[in-house]
Amino acid sequence: MKTCAVIYNPNSGHTLHHADMSKYKKIIEKYGYSPTFIGTQYRGHAKEIVSHLGYVDLVISMGGDGTFNEVVYGNIQRKRRLILAHIPVGTTNDVGTMFGYGKDIAENLKLCLSGEVKEIDIPMVNNRPFVYVCGFGKFMQIPYETPREEKKKYGHLAYVWNGIKDFFTVTKSYNISFEVDGVEKTGKYSLMLIGSATRIAGMDNFFRDVKLNDDKFEILLCTYTKRLDILKAFAQVFAVGAEHVGGFEYYKASRIDIVFDKHPHKAWCVDGEKLEIRTLKYSIKNEKSIKILLPKKNLKKLFVEDK
Repeated sequence: MKTCAVIYNPNSGHTLHHADMSKYKKIIEKYGYSPTFIGTQYRGHAKEIVSHLGYVDLVISMGGDGTFNEVVYGNIQRKRRLILAHIPVGTTNDVGTMFGYGKDIAENLKLCLSGEVKEIDIPMVNNRPFVYVCGFGKFMQIPYETPREEKKKYGHLAYVWNGIKDFFTVTKSYNISFEVDGVEKTGKYSLMLIGSATRIAGMDNFFRDVKLNDDKFEILLCTYTKRLDILKAFAQVFAVGAEHVGGFEYYKASRIDIVFDKHPHKAWCVDGEKLEIRTLKYSIKNEKSIKILLPKKNLKKLFVEDK
């Protein structure tokens, strides 16, 4: 029987009860794995667990997008990398929804374990990985500044409420110079969002033509500084996708290097968490050697077939 480590976050949006673990254990065993369940105890613990874990045939992240980020981060630090999987149990679950999962954990396990292993791109910001989104500026701090207690009590509505409050704060803009795949530009922007996902902040089809193995990620810069203009621009994303909205500069690239003239007012956001790095220079590029076990549902949509 193959070995499997299940790294779960007991404090994710949908609380994982100890009584449920026996049910999940039986499902995993039916697919030929002998699972070991390891609960995280603090932020960053999942990264530590995976980076020091002995060899197993599969590591399942069971938590929110932040937990999966930590599991990926720990895996990147290993010499011998492991095959990963992700079962969404968080508040928004952007990554899990993109992968094709629903809300039932047991059914998601079955979808996962009957799926396929694919190699995906993992973008890195100053050598710090992010699974699906990072950025700075207006609204970007909401995921990491929204109190955990509010997330657990109100779910996605907690983000919406804090977004409304942030709407009424002063919008700051930043002078930056950047190089995208060899092309140099300068400008003044109120936010930058770099993503490798179709779903961001609970918004499906945020980017319309995302492939997880094309060595590219999506880059969005907002030139608007008025709050209402920014809000209207994001509203249009629902209709046409971020690539086609006025007030946004859009790029699809494999690398971007960014230089600020001053530090951003708030720290960068990385998969919903605060980026602790504080610098004027940021370099984003892809890491291409992470294997993920995924449901078959969205594979044709998310992957370039000949890769």
